[in-house]
Amino acid sequence: MRTINLHNRIISILILLATIGWASAGCSGTDSNGTETPPGTGGQTTPTTTIPDKAGMTLKGQVTCNGTGVAGVAVSDGIEVTTTDSKGIYYLPSKKKFGYVFISTPAGYEVPVSGNTPRFFERVNKLKPAETEQKDFKLTRTDNDKHAVLAMADFHLANRNDDIGQFGQMAADINATVLELRNQGYKVYGLSLGDESWDLYWYENNFSIADAFRQLQQINCPFYHCMGNHDNDPYYADDWQAEQKFIENFPAYYSFNAGKVHYVVMDDIEYLNNGGSIGTVGERNFNAAIAEEELEWLKKDLAQVTDKSRPLVIALHAPLYDYPSTDAAGHTTADYRLDNAAGLMSAVNAFRNVQVLSGHTHVNYNVNRPANIHEHNTAAICATWWWTGKLTDGRQHICSDGTPGGYGVYLFNGTDLSWYYKAKGHDSSYQFRTYDMNRTYMLSSDINDPDALLHTYAHGYDKITDNNEVLINVWNYDESWKVEVFEAGLPLAVTRMAGYDPLHILAYEVQRISAGHAPTKSFVTTRTAHLFKVRASSATSTLTVKVTDGFGRVYTEEMVRPKAFGLTMK
Repeated sequence: MRTINLHNRIISILILLATIGWASAGCSGTDSNGTETPPGTGGQTTPTTTIPDKAGMTLKGQVTCNGTGVAGVAVSDGIEVTTTDSKGIYYLPSKKKFGYVFISTPAGYEVPVSGNTPRFFERVNKLKPAETEQKDFKLTRTDNDKHAVLAMADFHLANRNDDIGQFGQMAADINATVLELRNQGYKVYGLSLGDESWDLYWYENNFSIADAFRQLQQINCPFYHCMGNHDNDPYYADDWQAEQKFIENFPAYYSFNAGKVHYVVMDDIEYLNNGGSIGTVGERNFNAAIAEEELEWLKKDLAQVTDKSRPLVIALHAPLYDYPSTDAAGHTTADYRLDNAAGLMSAVNAFRNVQVLSGHTHVNYNVNRPANIHEHNTAAICATWWWTGKLTDGRQHICSDGTPGGYGVYLFNGTDLSWYYKAKGHDSSYQFRTYDMNRTYMLSSDINDPDALLHTYAHGYDKITDNNEVLINVWNYDESWKVEVFEAGLPLAVTRMAGYDPLHILAYEVQRISAGHAPTKSFVTTRTAHLFKVRASSATSTLTVKVTDGFGRVYTEEMVRPKAFGLTMK
């Protein structure tokens, strides 16, 4: 714990140094991420103009930029939504349920930051719901029409499995991407997709959501948080009580604008936690569902977006769709995962371009249905709960579907959008992995497996084959992509299939078995539908693998065979 505390102090010093440079920009600046303010203050200043009271209105205030009121800014307490008038003044008839009021940051502006936390919200006194309070907000003008969002899911920071050290390496990778994108002229924002902490270890390891928030300050861009099922207090068998510690740090759901894009971050977890009580961690079970109160707020928020052709990004933890599979023709099939998906779909139905960013599964997949909605389920920052990095001494950091641990990068220029998946430790050209199936196998006789456990987890990879097949894992595949393989210049027949990634079996199940442990059921290799198989005519021919994404970017590998299989492979 002494090491962790020292690490936290170092992080705090670095944050302070980094944010000093953010404190100088004014309303006319175009290169600022806001101004520094003390943590926990809401990021705004004491009211400079006293707003007169109105009957029935318990919250009031003004939104300004360089002393001038900003009109048309949406303001909400999580239930009611209003907009500022021509002088930037707002009134809300709030019951202060959540204990905060927030603005939906308008396009072309940014809010102050505290560390890397955007301060678009102010605390209010929910113990005095009838008392009128004034909360003002200050904006900085910026040009964020060209901006990038780094979508990051499932951190599971808990002070175990060397997760703090491994996350430091991941944060360095993220920050390198932030710098690269800024050098390309993008304003850059970080966006969590939930599970920043791990409820099971809040009390056992004395590492709660507040500690996870402190670690996330290592990311060098404004960072928007999202609540996951593991971000609830496991001592409470009640969704509202369990989310209070998260709400003490950040709103449970909210919206903001950047350029032409409207972003909404949702809480789609109903935390049940059967058996939980003070001093006792419950079952930590939950429903993937959006509360009716939140859906009603969403409708009010989206009503403020009059141009339904604007891109709409919905960020949430539990996915809209469950793991997809393939039909006989190799096309994607998928069912809803979200219990009340129909309510969400109805709320966004009028929008022409909806991008849903989700997490929770620790795997990567895409579902594009109906035509106006594309869900990007994003693989995990922690990969397999930080296990594969630990078990392989950093040689592999890999998710259960074979996707390398990493994050999604979404690039907006006006309404134009492109994206790619960024794997930790690799550049953006790393989008697939190939296996020579003649050499891809793992045998019980080669490891410490006295109980012959491997066969249970190997999915057939514990047998040597010689049929000259090649397996290709294209982790960010959607049906606009194209996978081609050539042998001596001639195309080979490529078949999409659902199956299991062998490298993850080697990096997790084999390592656990070799260490004398049974693999944990939740962490074992999962079936994925972004695999492709091809058969060559020879065991030694070199194949050209060509993968083209939906934006026409081409990724290639000259696959020299035989190709070795092992923990050092790319």
